[in-house]
Amino acid sequence: MLQEINDENFEKLISESEKPIIVDFWAPWCAPCRALSVLLEEIFSEFHTKISVFKLNVDNNPITSSKYGIRSIPTMIFFKNGEKKDIHIGILSKEDIRKKLDTLIIS
Repeated sequence: MLQEINDENFEKLISESEKPIIVDFWAPWCAPCRALSVLLEEIFSEFHTKISVFKLNVDNNPITSSKYGIRSIPTMIFFKNGEKKDIHIGILSKEDIRKKLDTLIIS
């Protein structure tokens, strides 16, 4: 299961992580978000020792959503060493997510 984060703990979790991170900006009413969640759960089970995957509900966490300019969901932001490295709006295939992760893990 993917870990939910919020406005209060977002910065701490992102800045303190030693692993690359995917943050999934989503909402429960968003059908594409639910589809992406399934893919991210599969990715996490495959890469769980190398990455962290967090979900942030945009409806409940407007501060972080606004800070990162989230206007469409689902949006994934990829972080490494506390820095935003990549962003993708919409759904990616599992293979494309793997490619982005491989780049983050290797760099």
